[in-house]
Parts: sequence; C-alpha cells; structure tokens
Amino acid sequence: MAERAALEELVKLQGERVRGLKQQNASAELIEEEVGKLLKLKAQLGPDESKQKFVLKTPKGTRDYSPRQMAVREKVFDVIIRCFKRHGAEVIDTPVFELKETLTGKYGEDSKLIYDLKDQGGELLSLRYDLTVPFARYLAMNKLTNIKRYHIAKVYRRDNPAMTRGRYREFYQCDFDIAGNFDPMIPDAECLKIMCEILSSLQIGDFLVKVNDRRILDGMFAICGVSDSKFRTICSSVDKLDKVSWEEVKNEMVGEKGLAPEVADRIGDYVQQHGGVSLVEQLIQDPKLSQNKQALEGLGDLKLLFEYLTLFGIDDKISFDLSLARGLDYYTGVIYEAVLLQTPAQAGEEPLGVGSVAAGGRYDGLVGMFDPKGRKVPCVGLSIGVERIFSIVEQRLEALEEKVRTTETQVLVASAQKKLLEERLKLVSELWDAGIKAELLYKKNPKLLNQLQYCEEAGIPLVAIVGEQELKDGVIKLRSVTSREEVNVRREDLVEEIKRRTGQPLCIC
Repeated sequence: MAERAALEELVKLQGERVRGLKQQNASAELIEEEVGKLLKLKAQLGPDESKQKFVLKTPKGTRDYSPRQMAVREKVFDVIIRCFKRHGAEVIDTPVFELKETLTGKYGEDSKLIYDLKDQGGELLSLRYDLTVPFARYLAMNKLTNIKRYHIAKVYRRDNPAMTRGRYREFYQCDFDIAGNFDPMIPDAECLKIMCEILSSLQIGDFLVKVNDRRILDGMFAICGVSDSKFRTICSSVDKLDKVSWEEVKNEMVGEKGLAPEVADRIGDYVQQHGGVSLVEQLIQDPKLSQNKQALEGLGDLKLLFEYLTLFGIDDKISFDLSLARGLDYYTGVIYEAVLLQTPAQAGEEPLGVGSVAAGGRYDGLVGMFDPKGRKVPCVGLSIGVERIFSIVEQRLEALEEKVRTTETQVLVASAQKKLLEERLKLVSELWDAGIKAELLYKKNPKLLNQLQYCEEAGIPLVAIVGEQELKDGVIKLRSVTSREEVNVRREDLVEEIKRRTGQPLCIC
C-alpha cells in the first residue's frame, strides 16, 4: 500500500510538471519527453482495482420483485394453493440441486438446458430443471407407492430468456401430482379439472386445454414408417407445431433429422387434426391406426377420459390435438397443455403472447428408473406456468393503474397530541397480542395529519387514535380512513370492534 501511495504521489507531481510546462509554452520536445515520463509512471502504477466500476445488475434471465409485484404473486399463489388443498393434496419440498445422474437422460433434447455445478466434495451436482424428476426420486428413495402432493418451488433452465413473455432462467413451478395404482383416467381427469379450476379462478382470459396421448403418437409414428430410434427426436419436432407452421416442422424433420419426405407427409395427415370425442371415435375406426395396439389403448383411454371430463363439466375446455407432443422423455400416456386463446383486451393494454400457461401428463415409468428393483409407481400430474401468468396479471394492473396493497395492516395506532408515545406503544402491543395486524409511526411526536396520510398511502382502513381526553374516559377513537367517520370505543372492546370491521374471525380456535 505504501509503495502504491508513493507512486501515486510521483504521478501527481509529474502531472503538475506537464501542466506547468504547457502553461509556460515550453518546447514541444520537452513537453513530449515529460509526458513520456508521466505515461511510464502511470503504467508502473497500473489500475486501481478498488476503484474499478462494479455493474449492479441481476444475472441474465433473472429479476428482482418489488413489494407490489410480490403482493400480486402471493395472491396468485394463494388461488393455486387453495385449489390444491381443496383436492386433498399434501405438500413436500426437495433440494434445489440434485445429483447430476438423477437428472441426466430425463428431458430429451432439453437436457442441454440443465445447469451443472462445479464438483462439490466429490459429488457432481445440477440445479433442478423441474419438480417432477425430483418427486420421482423422492418416491423411489422413500419407497412410497401412493401420495397426492403439491410442490411450489424455483427451478432453473439455461434457456434463452424472453422476460416480457414470462420466460426466465430462474422461475417458479407449481406442481400437483397423484402417485399410485388407480382405475384408468380418474386421476387424469381430476388433474385436468384442477387445471381448469385454477385458470378460471385467476381470470386471465379464455383458455383451451389440448390433450393427446404418448401411446397414440408412438403408434402413429410406427404406422407412418418412423424408426424406433427416431421416435423421440421426431416427437420433439412435432411439439413445435404450436409455434411454427407445418412446412417448417416438415423441413426440420426431413432436412435436419433425416426423415423421408413421404413419411413426413403421412405424419402431417394426422398431426394437423384436432377436435373432441368424435375425433377419438373416428381414429378408433382408422384402418391403419386401429391396427396398432399402443395407439388403440391410448384412444380407448382418451374416450373414457372425455366421459369423465363431461361429468366434471369441463369437456368444452378440452381439445384432442394430435400435434401436442410434450418434448419431455418421461411421459408415457395422456399429455395435456393449456394455452390462452387471447389475453383480455383491457384499456391501454397490448396483446401479450405468453403461450402455454399450464401442462402435464402421465409418467408411469419414471419412478422405476430410480428404484433398484425397477418397481414402477404410476404417476400423473400438472404444472402451472405461474411466471407467464404473473406477466399477464402485472401488465393488466399497470394498464388499469390499479392500486395494489403491499401490506395487510388493519389499523394504525396514532396520537392526536404530543408526549403519547408510551400510550401508543402499550396499545399497539395489546393489538399485536390479540392477533390484530397493526402499525405505528416510528416518531415520538408525529403530526396527526402525517399519520392519516400514511394510512391513505398504504391502504390501511382504520386508525386507532390515542388522546389525553380519550385516556381519561377509557376510550379509543376509531376512525375509518375512507369515510372519515369517528367513533369512541371502550378500550376493552377495541379488539372485537376492529375484527368486526375488518372481517377477521373473533376468535382463533
């Protein structure tokens, strides 16, 4: 440090010498010689690392969330969690990172998006890509054969982020899964019912749930002439039909993946069809597809599924879509994906293309991949794409300039005169102990007007005002912020009155 300080002093003195020579109109040769000395000293000094600029930013594909944004997220999570609990789900949690071998080979072409971590004490680890594979590992490790669970947590994907469309590298997934041996299509129908309940409750616009079956896809590929080794890679191409045209998908299958053009054309005849139970019945009669055992099983299950969906009253929200492929390798049966038909056109709001907002399917073989004896546990589940939903809700609120409360405070304890801090502290403590959400300003003698303004800005509905006369009378003045109506309430009745006005249960049992 001392050596650097000495060099800095020499640079300063040499700089002053150069400036002095220029002011004296010294010869160009002399000035050039002294400037050369200055540059040598600066090179010797080098950069000062302590003064280098540090760019404050979040990593690519991530973001911070303000209190307002978090308030919106909590409301969305609340709708989702209440629905999961209404259907009898338990909650679990798993580590944010897994052994690399746990995740390897489960995601098809998307495996390249997994975040690998550096060697940590002899273990090769990766950040979780989704919540489904860790759930399957959890079932196998704990020898569980039957559970209905939900899990809400962050997952990580080394993807190209598109922040405006709700596409991030770090994001939340909200998963619901049913594991166990049950009669066909009953759990699957409930998963679709849950998906529709949540999307309807969130009021984010009209949606459609596309349904298909991996067995139908595999059977279709087989009768069209696709070799077994190309099933998954062709499946991945077909899955892009919701984003690009059939011609582009065909070019990828033929040009990049080596599929014969006539095979691609036969696939095209099927994957461009969509409809309801009538299409299922039509395909059951298809002379080629009906000869494939796998496809026929899938079509039979889909017909049964539509019967249950009709009983649940959601068949009008479901479309049998042969182009739906879901690129993940672990699906074995029914697959589904919910897409917004349009975002609601609110005043001043641009249409927002957010794509899929929920998806899922049946994966009967995934748990067996982790079990030492290969024992299978049939599973079916769904995942809500909350980040995309947040993008829609946030944009709508901004367009409407709607005020969002970021706290749940029910009452502010205020004072009308000076030297009443002790009384305010005693009263706010009484309210906290009674389960009331209360605040006070952190000043000894705040002005009443400032306290009332704080309530209006924060959306606090009530003010409990302590005054000298009220203390003598054994009452508290309770003021409604919106109506400005004031009433005197006996101190012993204050808690019940606040609970009555804010709709809080009078006792916590």
